[in-house]
Amino acid sequence: TNSIGTNLVISNLTTSLPPLVVDYLIIAGGGGGGRGRAATGAGAGGGGGGYRNSYNSETSGGGSNSESSLSPAISTNYSLTVGAGGSAATGSTNGSNGFDSTFWSITSTGGGGGATGPTSGSVGGSGGGGALGNGGVATASPVQGYRGGNQSGASPGTGGGGAGAQGQDINTGNSAPGGNGGDGLPSLITGSSVTRAGGGGGGGYNASGGSAGAGGGGTNNTGGGGNGGNGANSGTATGVSGGSGIVILRYPASYTISGLSGTTTTVGTDSVTTFTNAGTGNIQFN
Repeated sequence: TNSIGTNLVISNLTTSLPPLVVDYLIIAGGGGGGRGRAATGAGAGGGGGGYRNSYNSETSGGGSNSESSLSPAISTNYSLTVGAGGSAATGSTNGSNGFDSTFWSITSTGGGGGATGPTSGSVGGSGGGGALGNGGVATASPVQGYRGGNQSGASPGTGGGGAGAQGQDINTGNSAPGGNGGDGLPSLITGSSVTRAGGGGGGGYNASGGSAGAGGGGTNNTGGGGNGGNGANSGTATGVSGGSGIVILRYPASYTISGLSGTTTTVGTDSVTTFTNAGTGNIQFN
């Protein structure tokens, strides 16, 4: 009602929503670290989880280009998986590979397990480091990370590969530190820069272990590879399990996500939903 008592009727109003365009950062679980042993040397670092990105022209893992955004349909279920990290080695085998993370048609491949010598690192999103063997290679297509470190004739473990760099090679003798893990990659998809999917550091032999690459070391929800266990003239040491992965989606704030539980924040005119719990479920946009 206006000031003189006449009813005002407003009709034919429509709300125009922006197109639903979704950018993503999808990181798989990191590989578990190898086991250090007395007779055969230290364990190697696990590889970082596969790293696929479409946001802001940031690079994907392994030097791959930024990928294309997605345009999902409204009120339609899409499967989403956050991959768990791989277990550290407990016997004579390598650490376990990390588990894949997925959203819709996009799959990031779990990081390769670090070697328990004498053997090569496992292949994966980024390869696990080698122990008296070559580093595992990054085999996924598109490429999502780098190889693990190569080791020739020495007892320290090499570093696992990361999304942004390969693991450190080792060619020194005994009583030497392990190799460093390859660095991960930074992303601004959440509004602040965070580096994820680095490789784990290799174990030292009668010496300290190498450092994990940036975003590595087995921290959960980074997809970081786990560190390898140190070796010694007597005794053994278990490495570190890989970190679980993460799925981050950025989309216009006019829309909401339902289904699988995530944490949503607002960054400018966008919503950013982060999924951190390992497992699979469905989401939909409304």
